[in-house]
Amino acid sequence: DCGADSALPNVELSMLVLFEAAAGYALFKLSDKGVLKDVSNLQKAFETPESAAKIIKLKAFKKFKDTTKALKAAAAICEGKLDSNLAKFLSKKGPKDGKGKLAVLDSKLGNLIKEKCNIKCIANDSVIDLMRGIRSQLDSLLNLPESEKVAFQLGLSHSLARFKLKFSPDKVDTMIIQAIALLDELDKELNTYAMRVREWYGWHFPEMGKIVLDNLMYAKTVKAMGVRTKAVKTDLSDVLPEDIEKELKEAAEISMGTEIADEDIENIQMLCDQVIFLTDYRAQLFDYLKNRMNAIAPNLSHLVGELVGARLIAHAGSLISLAKSPASTVQILGAEKALFRALKTKHETPKYGLIYHASLVGQAAPKHKGRISRMLAAKTALATRTDALGDADSVTIGLEGRAKVEERLRQLEGGSLRQASGSGKSHVTQKKFEKTGGATYNAAADVTIEDKPKKKRKREDDDGASSEKVKKVKKEKKDKDGKKKKKKDGEKKKKKTDKADKPKKKKKKIKA
Repeated sequence: DCGADSALPNVELSMLVLFEAAAGYALFKLSDKGVLKDVSNLQKAFETPESAAKIIKLKAFKKFKDTTKALKAAAAICEGKLDSNLAKFLSKKGPKDGKGKLAVLDSKLGNLIKEKCNIKCIANDSVIDLMRGIRSQLDSLLNLPESEKVAFQLGLSHSLARFKLKFSPDKVDTMIIQAIALLDELDKELNTYAMRVREWYGWHFPEMGKIVLDNLMYAKTVKAMGVRTKAVKTDLSDVLPEDIEKELKEAAEISMGTEIADEDIENIQMLCDQVIFLTDYRAQLFDYLKNRMNAIAPNLSHLVGELVGARLIAHAGSLISLAKSPASTVQILGAEKALFRALKTKHETPKYGLIYHASLVGQAAPKHKGRISRMLAAKTALATRTDALGDADSVTIGLEGRAKVEERLRQLEGGSLRQASGSGKSHVTQKKFEKTGGATYNAAADVTIEDKPKKKRKREDDDGASSEKVKKVKKEKKDKDGKKKKKKDGEKKKKKTDKADKPKKKKKKIKA
């Protein structure tokens, strides 16, 4: 019931039906009002297009100009609002002066139409069955081309799905994943090209490698100077600082490098052009990545930086996947090999992964890096969930999280004490010990026990006498053992001498 009449419509009044299609608003006129009384007859009436045309006829059709208008109308219906185009359409083509009623599918929409357009509306089970019948024969009733109808349905369904999911092209994290992957590849290529330029030109001017350390400056200098003999006449003030330029020109006059042809210089300069171009493109790509990260994940970027945040998103696969990960996973993300190796060998697990490159972890001392990375991972997990699932487009929780991590870092480096119990946020204040004059040590108050020298001395004498007896017995036993040993040794020697004195018997030779 939409607040007007819940009963079946009066036969004397005309009945109009509002149907919201993907292509526009359709207003039908119901010819046979008695069909609504019996549901079974209503289903039979819409079995064929011919029977449906006898019951209901198209009175007016408001076609949408484009998908944007269709999305606006559908969104208004979903949110329980009355679209302005629908209100204008009903005021022109709808029942007037209360002489008719309007059948609608949604009771909330019927209430809005009644309030703003002063049109009596009806919404009940019979109207729902009527709408189902109209939908089954909509092609014959509207006479729209098949291609146009399919285009409207497909476009509106996609647009409405994006609207429901609050989809925005600025929130696509795929661009971040591709950009950070390209940035890493560019760094590798730039490093390879720059080393090739240094090695190639180093045969001609080896001293320049130690004077000009920056790769971009080196490439621009080779591009501007060419052969080293032109260094004195070439103005390098736009490329190099004044002191480095002076040192370079002095080294060019006494260089020990080999002579090279003009064709070689041309090829080296072409490689220098590639280094300069790639360096400029890398700077542009980094700015693009920075802007994208600030738009998609502002809290994450504020906590760990644009590059580390982009690498975390790329490693997780998406911003939603990273938001689903707990803080313990975020902490060691990127150190999976070390983690599984530690678990296999039963060693200590890693304390940080990609988050190690964050500026807050880099500021900490080596012994505090594990604690700071753990706390930063917890704040990063909260910031990622806010960016992925929240509606705010600016930095909110990231500011508070970074402030807390910085405060914790100062506490660890300053060595400040905290309460062992309670909330743990209030500091323990220790006052300096000051010696105060007061009670002194009273030696007269000591209580001592008097010694009994006689009993102790007697005990000592007894102990001394018994120890002397023991020593004497041991000595006598030792002397006896020594005499027995000597006696045995003498007997052995005597036996040996007796054997030696006996003449040896000659063996008889047996003749064969």
